[in-house]
Amino acid sequence: MRPAIAVTVGEPAGIGPEISIRAAWARRRDVNCVLLGDAAFLAMIAHDIDPDIKLSALSLMAVRNGGLPHFGADRISVIDVPLGAHVVPGKLDKNNGRAVLDTLDAAIEGVQAGWFEAVVTAPLQKSTINDAGVKFSGHTEYFADQTGTQQVVMLLAGRSACSSDAPPLRVALATTHLPLKDVAAALSRDGLARVLDIIHADLRAKFGIAAPRILVCGLNPHAGEGGYLGREEIDTITPAIEAAQARGIDARGPYPADTLFQPKYLKDADCVLAMYHDQGLPVLKYATFGQGVNITLGLPLIRTSVDHGTALDLAAQGLGNADCGSMEQAIDTALAMANAINSP
Repeated sequence: MRPAIAVTVGEPAGIGPEISIRAAWARRRDVNCVLLGDAAFLAMIAHDIDPDIKLSALSLMAVRNGGLPHFGADRISVIDVPLGAHVVPGKLDKNNGRAVLDTLDAAIEGVQAGWFEAVVTAPLQKSTINDAGVKFSGHTEYFADQTGTQQVVMLLAGRSACSSDAPPLRVALATTHLPLKDVAAALSRDGLARVLDIIHADLRAKFGIAAPRILVCGLNPHAGEGGYLGREEIDTITPAIEAAQARGIDARGPYPADTLFQPKYLKDADCVLAMYHDQGLPVLKYATFGQGVNITLGLPLIRTSVDHGTALDLAAQGLGNADCGSMEQAIDTALAMANAINSP
């Protein structure tokens, strides 16, 4: 029986519904992708994409009472999470914010109940949920809160479009969505220690890497230039690396970020830990954009996502303009991680 993975379709006015349907249909022979969203709305989009795409609607209550039925590969299952308002492509509506959040709740419930082996999320619009009256800062934080996880780590991964022979590039973040002026104060020895522990543990358990090698960026130019360009490397980052090494973690650095992202350094690395969002992600997205995957480490479940946003402008132009490559990679990555956990 094909493994089941929940796919939340994201902001209905964006490209999420289209790429979710296209990717689920493309991967239907390998994985049972169960879409979470408004069943009638998704059926309309599926028909407009390709009349041969068949959807089967399920109510959340029926699945709770009887479990998840497994159809054949000739159709896609949809757990119906009704929207609150009519959807105009490219136009946000706060009346749909609560329904978008309900799809995440249903996905988490489904993994905890054993319906799904993983969750893949299409992009959503944070402002729509906040405008609906629910304080929301993002998928990553929401999954952590709803699962009672104290700390998670954002990891983006992908293969370089420039070289098919290059190993996968994985970049984790010590801090995520912070103003640059707040990054240095947010770094601590204990915080970096927890981040390194999470990366090490999940690379082993969810990626099947027996002895992960983690390369750590410095914060300052030239990794601080021996203290002349900042002391964070001396006072915080190096002690955290040395403590991790004492715990048996193969962490190395800190390295200057402007020279670390070269094949000669990355060829034997399983992950790079960047200190802040725009230190590591521009490199990864340049190399892999459209095929990259966003992964949340540290959760008691598998959650992957695309490496892009809602693309409201593309959605407003109609179907057929969105690339579902990143969504397909997110599904494939979630499946590979589930297989790694389930392997003896």
